[in-house]
Amino acid sequence: MSIAFLLTTLIVVATPGTGVLYTLSAGLSRGGRASVVAALGCTLGIVPHMVATVTGLAAVLHASAVAFQAVKYLGVVYLLYMAWSTLRDRSDLLVRTEPGPRSAVSVIVSGVLLNVLNPKLTIFFLAFLPQFVPAGEPHSVERMLELSAVFMLATFVVFALYGVFAAAVRHHVTSRPRVLRWIRRAFAGSFAVLGLTLAVADR
Repeated sequence: MSIAFLLTTLIVVATPGTGVLYTLSAGLSRGGRASVVAALGCTLGIVPHMVATVTGLAAVLHASAVAFQAVKYLGVVYLLYMAWSTLRDRSDLLVRTEPGPRSAVSVIVSGVLLNVLNPKLTIFFLAFLPQFVPAGEPHSVERMLELSAVFMLATFVVFALYGVFAAAVRHHVTSRPRVLRWIRRAFAGSFAVLGLTLAVADR
């Protein structure tokens, strides 16, 4: 496994996006455990894209404008829903002495959906993985699965670190009502911006 692949993976994973935003939100709202669960959900959301790439479905998605647009707009709708629900739910960023009402399964499902409904991730895998599989590689599928597993592990670790950091400072942040309001608005606005960015994205 090349250093170039590892560096590229870390840069891609560490760049703030929907997954990082979701994990930070979980850390601030429900603590370190919830942020790790959210990171797991976002990581599991990579699996369908990995499978699509390895099996060649990504090429179909890339070639079919209708398929790409359909998945893209599902992603847009979900991101806008996340923006609306974050802004509306004023209990999300309160410090709790008891666990929040959302179950671990619910947190994971939301994280999975955030990544599943992002067609750019499949296209990214289609363009990213082949660069690190030598031409004529006799076990190309196994090689791509190996690289994908490393990518997923890096995603989980980096997202969890983001979330744990957010959880560590949550009491300093969430004890200030004005800061809470601005954080909620910032998260909602970020989800909305990401949704609108996806809406105008080309293949």
